Amino acid sequence: MTLVDLDELKRRAHVVALPLRVPFRGVTVREAMLFEGPDVWTEWAPFVEYGPQEASRWLRSSLFIDAHGFSSPGVPVEVNATIPAVDVARDPGAVGRLMEQYPGCTTVKVKVAEKGQGVEDDLARVRAVRAWFAENYGGAAATDTPKIRMDANGGWSVEDALRVIEVVAKEGACDYAEQPCATVEELAAVRMGLMRRGIFVRVAADESIRKSADPLAAVREVVDANACDVAVVKVPPLGGVDRLLEIADDVARRGVALTVSSALDTAVGVGAGLEAAACLRREIECGDDEGVVVPAQAAGLATGSLFEVDVARRPIVDGCIVSGPVVPDREVLERWTAPAERREWWLRRLEAAYQYLL
Repeated sequence: MTLVDLDELKRRAHVVALPLRVPFRGVTVREAMLFEGPDVWTEWAPFVEYGPQEASRWLRSSLFIDAHGFSSPGVPVEVNATIPAVDVARDPGAVGRLMEQYPGCTTVKVKVAEKGQGVEDDLARVRAVRAWFAENYGGAAATDTPKIRMDANGGWSVEDALRVIEVVAKEGACDYAEQPCATVEELAAVRMGLMRRGIFVRVAADESIRKSADPLAAVREVVDANACDVAVVKVPPLGGVDRLLEIADDVARRGVALTVSSALDTAVGVGAGLEAAACLRREIECGDDEGVVVPAQAAGLATGSLFEVDVARRPIVDGCIVSGPVVPDREVLERWTAPAERREWWLRRLEAAYQYLL
């Protein structure tokens, strides 16, 4: 892949600071650098705590889209709703307000294991989601709708994970628990504990893959350790759509499902995830010569609904978002441009990350 000159990238760069509806990963304002390309807009938005080497993979992802564009535009991609770690005891209407941003979505990822909260808070949030669906979809549908995903970001112990998952599974449909514990060994222990208890809830790995210096090797490590049923992958941390598709092929051949997820991308940045999910959907629909087909999972690519203001529109229709490029709204770019000192910080960060691509 031919690199875009660093000075040219700087000239193309727009830095925005977008407010969120509720805190997510402790973030209340999402900063992102957008590149205005000759053909498509791209995004570079590694979280601010990431160092230059890790941030360089996110930059490669942006440059891959810049170089190759979108091969699968116009494909409806099923997405899940996302409920941050809201305190439903203090704000009983929080879940309802959030779900209004996800029309037609019946798979819901619920953030759990938030610092300062306990397992009872986690259970209350899941129950609030189910209560909202019972009220809006009818009581009969509540047994299998919504399909709950719990994302602990490695924050539970094995004991807490098994306790919460067992309760949630007894009360309704539960798709999987995402990164319930921090280590691969703990994921394997949770998975084995669930099987021993006869609880049919899958275990998904996220940080165990995403935070690795070699994500493909990490996938194999987690799978070979019998530590997951689902791999959750995000395009930017992996370094590009091509690298995600390489991992997807390996995962499918090992009998593990895959969920394409967002790294709290703006409407521009989430285009890379939608491109990857659209490519996977086409491959699954066509099958392959060896008959290895793992059904598509609802993608975690609707996090734009968490933004109070986004740079462009990617509407959710019947639980799906359509793949393809978008062009930012100029008024939004101007209104929500980052302060000068933050732009300079991002430009210095860009210089540091770019060096790891050379």
